[in-house]
Amino acid sequence: MNTAQTNPTTTPLSFDGLQLSTAVRRAVQEAGYTRPTDVQASAFVPIAAGRDAIVQSKTGSGKTAAFALPLIDRVVDTARGVQVMVLCPTRELALQVTGEFARLGKHKGVVPCALYGGTSLEKQVDEIRGGAHVVVGTPGRVLDHLKRGTLDPAELRTVCLDEADEMLSMGFAEELNAILERLPRPRQTLLFSATMPEAIRRLANRHQKDPESVLLSADQISPDSIDHFIYFVGVQDRITALSRVLELEAPDRAIVFCNTRDETTAVATALQRRGFSVDYLSGELEQSARERVLASFRERKIQHLVATDVAARGIDINDVSHVVNFGFPGEAETYVHRTGRTGRAGRRGVAVSLFGPADVGSVYMLRLTYGIRPIERALPSAAEERTRRELERLASLRAEANGTLDEETASLARRLLAHDDADKLVGFLLRSYLTKRVSEALSTDVVAEVAAIAAQKSEPVIVAPRAAAPIAAPVEAIDAVEAAAPAAPAASEDERPARRPRSRGESRSAAEKPRRIDVHGGSDPGLEPETIESEMGEVRVAVGRRDGARGGDLARLVRDKAGIAPRDVGSIKVYDRFAIIPVRAESVDAVIEALKDATFDEQPLSPERGKLSEPSLVPPASSEPDELE
Repeated sequence: MNTAQTNPTTTPLSFDGLQLSTAVRRAVQEAGYTRPTDVQASAFVPIAAGRDAIVQSKTGSGKTAAFALPLIDRVVDTARGVQVMVLCPTRELALQVTGEFARLGKHKGVVPCALYGGTSLEKQVDEIRGGAHVVVGTPGRVLDHLKRGTLDPAELRTVCLDEADEMLSMGFAEELNAILERLPRPRQTLLFSATMPEAIRRLANRHQKDPESVLLSADQISPDSIDHFIYFVGVQDRITALSRVLELEAPDRAIVFCNTRDETTAVATALQRRGFSVDYLSGELEQSARERVLASFRERKIQHLVATDVAARGIDINDVSHVVNFGFPGEAETYVHRTGRTGRAGRRGVAVSLFGPADVGSVYMLRLTYGIRPIERALPSAAEERTRRELERLASLRAEANGTLDEETASLARRLLAHDDADKLVGFLLRSYLTKRVSEALSTDVVAEVAAIAAQKSEPVIVAPRAAAPIAAPVEAIDAVEAAAPAAPAASEDERPARRPRSRGESRSAAEKPRRIDVHGGSDPGLEPETIESEMGEVRVAVGRRDGARGGDLARLVRDKAGIAPRDVGSIKVYDRFAIIPVRAESVDAVIEALKDATFDEQPLSPERGKLSEPSLVPPASSEPDELE
């Protein structure tokens, strides 16, 4: 393949240097573009002249306008039919490119239309026949139109493969070759790509004639505006590590990349449980759902987006502060595409990756191929994390205490600090104050849910006012609020399990009658829930949903550590920051002793007696067994 290579050294100070027509120049001004980027200035002349071209430029450098401007200005004749075809790897990117053609070509009368799966084929046919000059689509849907004859390529002059490397890596090679073979010759063929693997060169050899090669930052693909960091974690710690990284980095807005669809759902769910504002995007979502999630992310209704590589193509949001790789990508090119979602429009960005022993080779190839050398950082230890949270709470308290104390209160404070039990007294005041603040800060959604439950019972509801600026609270304070939250409504008679009939002559005193409890057997294969009768006690542990704990995980941990049978562990209630584990009353002390030094994801369990295990708190027996749901 003989190619002419262009390596620009200067960029025109304005679009006047490109000698655009009046209509296109006006659209450029309305779009807010002040000066062309390197790729826009370098690619304009060969594309406007009708030459084939291979253009390599880093993600976020303005590649869409680089081919849209010359095609709109010099190639498209609005008196004819479809003359330009742009192929994209995803629906989102196809919509983005269509929007750019519409914006830059509006005063010239250029009409684009998007062709992609998941929407009405008939509607797309109507748009093509309605006078479209440019079609932008995904390979599968475009090939479908060509086979059906609903897209006539007779007047086609230019075909452009946008993100060509990504389409090839996603397995579109067969569709691309089939499309290109159906298009008329001679024609102009353009390949735009962030990276230049060998597959791109083979495609160019087959379908281009003497292309001009425009190579920009070929040896430094990643933008200079991105800082790269990596955190070494074990496989079993990734969810907890991701939560800590998000708390530590405190991104304004982040895209979290996962390697599979299943991972996106699991990660998004885990982050939501831990209080993060997040939603997920994957290829299995319907188009309407994808658009809804993207709109929420653009409008800042959600702070973080969890996505796969395929789903994230076409996300054109300039103020994404962080890109996080939950799973380190196996290909260096994929890393480049992912991290290119940040550091755009003159802003600095941060790329953060979690990696384990299996990812060392991928990190090495990234350094070798593109010269990207991420800086390794260490996750904070449990003690460092505790210190960070204490400092946050201290800062919140200082912000609250912005007034001056009266003399009597100030004098009491001085006496308190000088007292021998100052730590205990201050701790008591903090616990009381913060518990009150957390109680006041219950979300509107929770209050509404409680009100709805009470309404069903025809009971009045008294709701405390919500605090304007809730303060970070200690674990114990939040635990107290959660434990005091109303329980779910009792099951109806039809929903309750049938009571075991008492055999004739059977007699027990009220104090001896057991409480019935559903046994939680976890997720062990073949283990079905069953109902047992026994005097039950409770063990309270200091891990909950925020730590990623689930009932099945805790049930297995208790059985393994304490050596008790599955049927001796009851239905575990998991709250945000703690969990209640019902066990046989005679086993409570043994379970507490067995869990004393145990941890869950490096978090101490700190077991202690629950309410049912406190003699003074055991509710008086009734004439019938209790139903614990």
